[in-house]
Amino acid sequence: MHSREEKLEAFGRLLDVLDTLRVKCPWDKKQTNESLRPNTIEETYELCDALMAEDNDNICEETGDVLMHMMFYALIGSEKGKFDIADVCNREADKLIFRHPHIYGNVKADDVETVLQNWEQLKLEERKGKKKRVLSGVPESLPTLIKAYRIQDKARNVGFDWQKREDVWKKVHEELAELEAELAKEDKEKSTDELGDFLFSVINAARLYHLNPDNALERTNKKFINRFNYIEEHSIDAGKDLTEMSLEEMDALWNEAKKLEKE
Repeated sequence: MHSREEKLEAFGRLLDVLDTLRVKCPWDKKQTNESLRPNTIEETYELCDALMAEDNDNICEETGDVLMHMMFYALIGSEKGKFDIADVCNREADKLIFRHPHIYGNVKADDVETVLQNWEQLKLEERKGKKKRVLSGVPESLPTLIKAYRIQDKARNVGFDWQKREDVWKKVHEELAELEAELAKEDKEKSTDELGDFLFSVINAARLYHLNPDNALERTNKKFINRFNYIEEHSIDAGKDLTEMSLEEMDALWNEAKKLEKE
């Protein structure tokens, strides 16, 4: 691994490259916060894909792409005379030091749960006088599944949570029953509301059992894609269109794909 000096030199090199491109490249020259935003979202998801695949080479590359975007926003801030990359780094360092009094102060926190509770309390202290609510720190543009988890997690850190995690299952079953009742009435609006409540309760259960619902769903997505691709490949080999295969044939191939995953 590189020394601290080498890391700082590499960071400075990237700063220099970005400064040069901002002046000389027609594309980089015209970028704004608004025009960069969609690309930043895409790059973030590409990094997420690499993280899920545990592909270290791609993690390195995609981390660089995301880092470049952060530096670009700081460069634009500097051009406006509002802030630069030093302000970004110092503000983040100050925030981390403030939120880790068990490292930089006299607070005792020997487990993750205590650290997280302290973190949320300190964030509330930071917001005093700023008219911000506990849940105001959850970004509006977060994907809904992740947003639900973060909302629940933030509420938990100020004491609003189930006393025993097992109790959540009663709520899950209750919400499922309400969903089934509205579906039976064929009321689309109310069924949509109840589906949201049911999904929210399942995400809550996942959180209480320390499972990441977003990662869990993505694993299932990948399993489904792999198994469905297996069916499609066999239909191609058999010279059949997928629509010509019976459900029984597809189920048999699906189960074959499941068995192969376990081998």
